[in-house]
Amino acid sequence: MLRVAVVGSGPSGCYTAQSLVQLDPDVVVDVLDRLPCPYGLVRYGVAPDHEKIKSLQNNLRTVLEHERVRFLGGVRIGPGAVPAARLRELYHAVVYCVGAATDRHLGIPGEDLPGSWSATEFVSWYSAHPDARDDGFVAGARSAVVIGVGNVAVDVARMLARGTAELSPTDMPQGALTALAASRVTDVAMVGRRGPSQARFTTKELRELSTLPDTEVVVDPQELALDPAYADPSGLPAPQRRNVEVLRGWTEAPPREAHHRIGLRFFLRPVELLADAGRVGAVRFERTAPDGQGGVTGTGHYEDIEAQLVLRSVGYRGVPLEGLPFDTATGTVPHLAGRVLREGAVAPGEYVAGWIKRGPTGVIGTNRPCAKETVTSLLEDASALVRRELPEDPLTALRAEGVEPVGWTGWCAIERAEAELGASLGRGVVKLPDWRSLMSAAHGDAL
Repeated sequence: MLRVAVVGSGPSGCYTAQSLVQLDPDVVVDVLDRLPCPYGLVRYGVAPDHEKIKSLQNNLRTVLEHERVRFLGGVRIGPGAVPAARLRELYHAVVYCVGAATDRHLGIPGEDLPGSWSATEFVSWYSAHPDARDDGFVAGARSAVVIGVGNVAVDVARMLARGTAELSPTDMPQGALTALAASRVTDVAMVGRRGPSQARFTTKELRELSTLPDTEVVVDPQELALDPAYADPSGLPAPQRRNVEVLRGWTEAPPREAHHRIGLRFFLRPVELLADAGRVGAVRFERTAPDGQGGVTGTGHYEDIEAQLVLRSVGYRGVPLEGLPFDTATGTVPHLAGRVLREGAVAPGEYVAGWIKRGPTGVIGTNRPCAKETVTSLLEDASALVRRELPEDPLTALRAEGVEPVGWTGWCAIERAEAELGASLGRGVVKLPDWRSLMSAAHGDAL
């Protein structure tokens, strides 16, 4: 019997476990996560008003309920916790699916001013991630700047413009709902350093902005025209061509009275966050221009956009995991078809899948073929891996060392507590927002 540990219960971890049990009837899988809740970014990264995408949890749930898969939540790997080397002793193979846990930085003056946040911090707050800080993101803000033009940027801009009536039916934590209901933010600028044909948002996400009640979406036709592909988008790939067509339609729409205004800006590169009374008050941008090679170059012309809230959405980045090699240039673990490489040589029994393997690229579904490639490599190695005798059931060993995982019944108890909380508030399911409430809900349930 091949025993495999999968570290991380997001899409890449669940798809890895799924491939393992589908392709080999003699494999058993423990899916470990440092959080007591499964599903990774599907639970803590998908916007609460995107119910269709969040419903992917049902598919991932089926994987974790498989008879040869065991969920072990609340298990940390690394310093002061379970060492990676110890995990390797307890399993024939370990697959790390730990994602990309931090954000890229702008590297400009003022980036750390109060009122300046990574978009991920904002998303974690309104998604009830237990590590999130409730630091009054929108308190006192009238206008916001979102730096970036990807789907996460669209999500946070949309959340700032959503009303209580649209957010109350979601599973957003009560504290975030109350704060957003009291928000005075009326103007949101979403800004990209390149042109509309190079924006990273999907057309579906983009179109959704124009469906928000009491919200006007504004684009500047002169700014769009700076993009050579805007005048004739016929040579663009279909997704980018559709984006340009949506933006073109908005330039032709008549202005309308609305409480919220979302402005999409292009060819502006942030160079400094400007302070006002000790916190961010504006963002200074340099106008850019296409360089003819797919990039942009500065023009020496500047524009300040007022903002008491700045959300930086310029990409994720992987972080090193103690005990594993790490390529700081790419933010990934070196690998060969998913096999971890140590100083250029394959490390037996160690594998990676997901963003820590390939970088933060693709959509949720991209993790399926990525996981399958890794699992194919692992199963090719299985005959050699399974020869090593394991000491005992890893769960017995972990408990003997003071680790008490949250099992599947513990997670189900959390789900029941969230349903009960929502009912008490006159809402649907409402997420528990902190470690104490999550662990209290899970406490006492056997694995």
